[in-house]
This record gives sequence, structure tokens and C-alpha cells, in this order.
Amino acid sequence: MSISGASMPALTQPMTETGLTADDGAQLRSRGIPLAEAERQLRLLRTPPLAIVLDRPCAVGDGIVVLDAALRERLSVEGRRAAAAGRVTKFVPASGAATRMFKDLIAAVDGPDRPSSAPAVRTFFEQLDHFAFAGELRRRAGVTGELSGDLAADEALERRLLRTLLSEMRFADLPKGLIPFHRTVTGGSRTAFEEQLLEGLGYTRAADGRCAMHFTVSADFAALFDARLAEVRSSVETSHGPARLDVGFSVQQPSTDTLAIDAAGAPFRLAGGELLFRPAGHGALLANLQALDADLVVVKNIDNVLPDETNGEVVAWKQVLLGLLTALQDEVFTRLRAALSVDAADTSQEAGLRDTVAWIGTRFGRRPAGALTDAAACRAFIVDALDRPLRVCGVVRNEGEPGGAPFWVRSADGQVTVQIVESAQVHAADPAQRAVFASSTHFNPVDLACALRRHDGTPFDLARFVDEGTVFLSRKSHEGRELTALERPGLWNGAMAGWNTVCVEVPGSTFAPVKTVLDLLRPQHQPRA
Repeated sequence: MSISGASMPALTQPMTETGLTADDGAQLRSRGIPLAEAERQLRLLRTPPLAIVLDRPCAVGDGIVVLDAALRERLSVEGRRAAAAGRVTKFVPASGAATRMFKDLIAAVDGPDRPSSAPAVRTFFEQLDHFAFAGELRRRAGVTGELSGDLAADEALERRLLRTLLSEMRFADLPKGLIPFHRTVTGGSRTAFEEQLLEGLGYTRAADGRCAMHFTVSADFAALFDARLAEVRSSVETSHGPARLDVGFSVQQPSTDTLAIDAAGAPFRLAGGELLFRPAGHGALLANLQALDADLVVVKNIDNVLPDETNGEVVAWKQVLLGLLTALQDEVFTRLRAALSVDAADTSQEAGLRDTVAWIGTRFGRRPAGALTDAAACRAFIVDALDRPLRVCGVVRNEGEPGGAPFWVRSADGQVTVQIVESAQVHAADPAQRAVFASSTHFNPVDLACALRRHDGTPFDLARFVDEGTVFLSRKSHEGRELTALERPGLWNGAMAGWNTVCVEVPGSTFAPVKTVLDLLRPQHQPRA
């Protein structure tokens, strides 16, 4: 048959009910994807799960904690103590390309109009020398002197600058982590990757100087990250007193890739008849997080980073979040171990168990579905509610940034818990749900402190706590044909839906994302005199 001009071989082998063939089975096995998982994905693509149900936005005093100065100081001590004990690892998803960051420049470079006719591109040219990469761009493009508002009426110069930046310097496809973000006071520059290393020194350093950090990267650019680490290792390790970087890299595992369907609902196939596999979004990195076998982990985005000279507040708040995490973990473990030690037949222990049940409701919002009639029922509820990964989420006041937010979410069994929710997870056709989402007071900057070990020291199986119903479906195209793509539940959204979560208000000044190149012109990304 022919689809949009592409000749497709006939599929003559017996097929499963989802449209998979014996040859597909071999292709799936080569990637480590079980047949049952592939069939599950195809069913989700054809019959998407119901949208989540927002109960209400989290607010201060109702899902969001505000910490006073005295408590922050005490928690900071605990956070530093956890780091000194070698318990803390920093985890940064860094595989994303900078393509979107430069989308306005990419659209203009070969467009029909003069590049500077686009306002964003004109600002880029007018402010060129405020970017950390300006010196190298000028040198490669052979441009000296000031660039006036109209670039000396030279359209060819505009295009030469853009082509040099996007093609020769490869900024159109380099990972965002390898883009120079900040100028230093001495005239040099630092990439986002280097700034993340410097920031991590402040809250991962163990007593022996070891600083554990991990970055997920694209396989195509892993060697460049390795090379950059080698270049900056010495300067980073000596920048704030002796330190020893213990930096790991990993790539998204092929077994986490997902299938797509075509317009007819059949598995999307390439011209040769093979299945198309697509990266499954940042939710696929849950496997990388699991593989760390870490204790306490700080998670943040590669582009949310300040210059080393001005990141003191960020570091201080990371120590506070880690301190709160360890304090919560200590209480969880104490209560869980006490419950596990109780003889369910000993009614004299029931009062203590019921106190813990009430504490769980107050702290995490988890409440029994029905009446707990005896000590055994209390004990079972406590074990189920507390034997889970734990996270503390820093959230900032909502000032219009696009992205997710903290909400109380109602599950199918009536349980209402704190979740981080993206707009794509909300029922778009339901005005009431849209109104709840729009009423959020706080924003998720991806500022997480996570506890990944159980009370007995063994690691949690993180896959057990994923809400598989929170997948993302999106319309894409490949080889000129439309498809429906599947992304796994987001790493800090549905992938952590079963975790116990506490949200803490942190200052907006700790949040400095770079989504477009012009964000680098914001004062917090410019060097201080």
C-alpha cells in the first residue's frame, strides 16, 4: 500500500490484536521492550486514559509550607550534615538541545525578510555584546567594532552572524548545557553545565571533599560533555576550597522509548516497515534516577542556574530543602518502624497507631478510604502510606511563567494528595478544571529534594509509584506523515505521583530559567560589577 507517496511493504506475518508482527517482536527484544509493554502503549495511544481530577490548588497553609528564618537555619544545619555524611547527589537532566532556545534566530536566518525585522532578532543584535558567547561569535564571523541599531544597514552581515552562530558554532543543535550562559568578571565565560557543577559544590560536598553529581545527556554529545568536564575540572574543584568532583553521565535507555500510531490507529512504521520508536520525554529518566542507587537526590533543570558569583541564596535554600527532607524522613522512619514492630493483636498499641494515622493525614494528606476498625487495619494503612519515596518540592509564587504547579489531586479511589501538574494533564474541555488550574498561586520550578531509600536502607523500586494513566499524547509528524506520539508520565509529574510530597515556598529569586536566548539578558544572568 502507499501512504503519502511512501511505499510500504506488505505485512504478511500473523499480527497481534494491536497490530504487531513477529518481526516487530524481534525489534522490540533488541531494544529491551517487552511485547506486553508495547501492546500497553498502543492501547493507551488508541484509548487515552481519563485526565486527572484537580481538587484544588495548593496554597500557603494548604499544601504549601512557609518556613521562618529560625527554622530555616536549623534545617540548613541538617542539610549540611547530610551532605557531609556523603548522602547527597545532584541529578540534572541535560540531554535537551538548545533548538527552542534559538528558535527565533533559526526562523530568521534563511527567512524571506531581513533578520532584524523580527523584534527578537533585532534585540539579539542590539544586545549582542551582553552574551557570553559574543567574543567567539565575533571572531568566527570576522566582525569587529560596534553594531549599530541597523547593523550598518548590512543585511548580509546579519545573516553571516546568524549562520556562524547556528551552523558553524552549532548552537542550533548543541545541548543547552554546553551553551555559554554567563560572562565572568575576568572576561571569560561559563556554560550552563559548568555553572551547575559550581552550584552543586555548595550542597553535595561530603566530609572527604567528594561532590556527587549526575547528568543525563544525549549519546551524540556525551563525548563533548566529557571533554568539557576535563577542561573545567581543576578550576571547579579549587574554586571554593578543595573538592573532588564525582560526576557521572548516562543516556536515556532504549528500553524506555515509546511507539506511535498513524492516522488510522495502526503502529507507525518507517518506509522499510520497521516500527518507529521515539524518546519518551523526561519521564523516561526515572530509570536513570533508579540506576543511581542514591540516597538523597537534588533534581533541577539544566537551564535554571545563576552565575557562581550570585548563587549563594540558591545554595542556601537547597541546604534547607535537604534539611527538611531528612527531618521528615527521620519521623517517617520512626513511625513506620514503630508500626512494623507492633503485634496487630495487641490492642494496647492502637492509640499510638491512630496517632500516626492522623499525622499522615495532616502531613501528606493521605487518609483511610473507610473506617479503621482495629490495630491491624491501622498498621496496614500506615505501612502502605509511609513506605514510599519522599520528596520536598520548592515552589515559587506564580508570576506568569509557563509550566506546572502544585495541586491537590483526587485519585480514582478518592484519595487526595499533593501532585505537581502540567497543563497538558488537565481536561481541556472541562471549564471547571481549567479554572482550578488557572487559580494556582505557585509555580513548579523543578526544585526537588528526594529520598530514595526505604527504612531498612534498601532502594525503593521507583517504577511501583508511577501513575501510568498520566501519559502525554501529542500530534507530531515523521517523513511527512502525521502520527500520535506517547510520552511517559513526567519525571516530577506522574512518575512521582505515588510519592509522599511536601511543598515549600522558596524565593522567586532562586528561579532563573533560560528558555530563549534573550532570557540571558535578564539582570540575574549578567555579571555584577
